[in-house]
Amino acid sequence: MTAVLDLYRRAVAVLESLQPAAQLAARLYVAKVFFWSGLTKLRDWDITVALFTDEYHVPLLSPEVAALMGAAGELALPVLLALGLAGRFAALGLSVVNIVAVISLAEIAEPALMQHVFWGSLLLGLLLWGPGRWSLDRAILPRLEPSLTPRSA
Repeated sequence: MTAVLDLYRRAVAVLESLQPAAQLAARLYVAKVFFWSGLTKLRDWDITVALFTDEYHVPLLSPEVAALMGAAGELALPVLLALGLAGRFAALGLSVVNIVAVISLAEIAEPALMQHVFWGSLLLGLLLWGPGRWSLDRAILPRLEPSLTPRSA
């Protein structure tokens, strides 16, 4: 029984050592998807606004404002996510973009919906567990922590 437990512990240790690589891969994959979508919106702004007028019905926003916010979010947040800078904030922001995209489409094909679910799952993992050891957050935050913690009186 001890040998099985030791083997299990070693296997878990190997898997845990791969976690930073998995977090980086998730960050880069999702960042690429959303960044390319943002670039597509910029290529032909008139078509983008038309899409937000006819296809993407974002509640409470005019099509122009929704298009601008969508494009800005899809260009800025992926850069932060890829770098792991404000990684949880970027994951949360892209989650909002992802949810709004799904809700805004009147009809969405099952394969497209499954892509959004997959991206959302990766973003949820990054939101819950952070961008990982291979991120700028991990490099910067330890230096900032003394200034972020309240001093005792």
